[in-house]
Amino acid sequence: MAEFATIARPYAKALFGLAQEKDQIESWMGGLQQLASVMHDQKVVSLVEQPEVVASEKAKMLVDLVGLTDGALTNFVTVLAEQKRLQVLPEVYAQYQDLALALNNTKSAVIYSAYELTEAQTAELTALLKQYFNSDLEVETEVAPELIGGIKVEVGDQVLDLSVQAKLNALYTTMTN
Repeated sequence: MAEFATIARPYAKALFGLAQEKDQIESWMGGLQQLASVMHDQKVVSLVEQPEVVASEKAKMLVDLVGLTDGALTNFVTVLAEQKRLQVLPEVYAQYQDLALALNNTKSAVIYSAYELTEAQTAELTALLKQYFNSDLEVETEVAPELIGGIKVEVGDQVLDLSVQAKLNALYTTMTN
């Protein structure tokens, strides 16, 4: 996935710069989100990967599928199709979203927990993490039973791993070295 991030970065930055120019950041984010979610459908991915289908048809199919009406976003999808980069749309969306959040000094955070967190726990963790990362956070929570206990937090490329699994791995490494 790191390769997709590298490929998607210039596309996301270019699209975000254009969105800022046209004052369309939020509206384009919705279109990008739809495109990214469609690219998770295996039938769409298999169609996009067919070499006999020309790039313009692939772009038109995606645009029609999500009902895009904005000309700039439609052109963006066409450029991605011509460059054979449609598979990076979900990563372009993620990076575009990060750029939009950074504009307001807000970062996207994912809290992984072994168990479902209550709203009170999420609010308390969010307050602590805002202080720790010195930034406003847009928090998303996910259940990851393999953590055994504790939490793991990802904010951009920073990871704060306070899980039981991480502590067990550290103990194992210490004992085997």
